[in-house]
Amino acid sequence: MSLIHSTAACVIQRGEHFLMVEEQRGGPHNVFNQPAGHIESGEGPITAILREVVEETAWQVSLTGYLGLYVFHTDEGQTFHSHGFIGTPLEQLDLALDPDITATHWLTLEQIRALEQQSRLRSPLVLKRIEDALSGPCYPLAVIRE
Repeated sequence: MSLIHSTAACVIQRGEHFLMVEEQRGGPHNVFNQPAGHIESGEGPITAILREVVEETAWQVSLTGYLGLYVFHTDEGQTFHSHGFIGTPLEQLDLALDPDITATHWLTLEQIRALEQQSRLRSPLVLKRIEDALSGPCYPLAVIRE
């Protein structure tokens, strides 16, 4: 039996910029991602993403929509079910970032696409979630019952 990894990620936009985290993943270059992480035991996706955003960015956000469930299969045979959210930044808190995060950045879509061309995005879902947030359907948070 294979384990399915349950994660959540949040597209956070301010003007023309998106909040991204820079992570060291052991490769030659740091990679970029939305605030994201695993849903822990006892959590639902909404609770998990609000926690992850604070831990990884020190930003408090208001979730404004649900992008849907993204199913991603890695080349190594792992399967991820990633819940995508849209959030609005409310307040930056005076907190230390998760030790896995080297920096946070507000980047434009063009900058993010350039990182994708350099294979510097954590997964193909990073750009897909942003594009979906800009043009795709968005669902009410009430579709998730925690």
